[in-house]
Amino acid sequence: MSFISYFINGVSLGSVYALIALGYTMVYGIAKMLNFAHGDVIMIGGYVTFITVSTMGLPPVVGILLAVVICTALGMTIERVAYKPLRMASPLAVLITAIGVSYLLQNIALLIFGAGTKSFTSVVKIAPLKLAGGQLSISGETIVTIITCVIIMVVLTTFIKKTKAGQAMLAVSEDKGAAQLMGINVNGTIALTFAIGSALAAIAGVLLCSAYPSLSPYTGAMPGIKAFVAAVFGGIGSIPGAFIGGLLLGIIENLSKAYISSQMADAIVFAVLIVVLLVRPTGLLGKKMNEKV
Repeated sequence: MSFISYFINGVSLGSVYALIALGYTMVYGIAKMLNFAHGDVIMIGGYVTFITVSTMGLPPVVGILLAVVICTALGMTIERVAYKPLRMASPLAVLITAIGVSYLLQNIALLIFGAGTKSFTSVVKIAPLKLAGGQLSISGETIVTIITCVIIMVVLTTFIKKTKAGQAMLAVSEDKGAAQLMGINVNGTIALTFAIGSALAAIAGVLLCSAYPSLSPYTGAMPGIKAFVAAVFGGIGSIPGAFIGGLLLGIIENLSKAYISSQMADAIVFAVLIVVLLVRPTGLLGKKMNEKV
């Protein structure tokens, strides 16, 4: 039963990583940008929900919706102010800017909320599911996180394949210049991508803080890095790849903590990534892209 319990907890953690990785993979797949400020948007979503629910006493649904709205607006603002002027710049310039935005958000949170860790009250009010005569317990947070992640992956895949905006995203991801010649608003499409990714970050932040009830200005830093690893692991640019990569990463991390060493768990996760990339550089579900030079 212990193995099953560790496995389920790993799936729960992996579902959070997958939610964050979906935001990473959408932005990279369409805009070809690595938005390293994504993890800090998660932190902002957690603080918005914390203030709304714990301080103001409003219902959790209101806190979640407000977090989604604010994070969506924040993501679009970051894209417009920090990334849009660098549309034709080198990838290194965009990467340095993303790191700068990440530190900016962390330091703003430090100034406003302080460096102390706050106790986050879970927004999930579902009772744990008891199995095997009560020997195995699955928390409500785990159930909600897994279901939410699956639903969002299905909705995102359907949105991209079946809607006009989704087809525009695919066109922009293939060739921005050709998409613009065909009448597609490239800047608007990229802004929409950032909006969706930031909304997913808000949901991931709420679920992460509900499952692991602590909140600080650095809450999104390590989960953001691991989610990026999950996106690369599954094949960055692939929505199913981000989902599978996140789940596998969470399972590997949790089982490593349980059976090998809690101190070595992160090292094992990154070592597995290195092995996977050596065998399959594009990730598990990534596709090899041929570029003309």
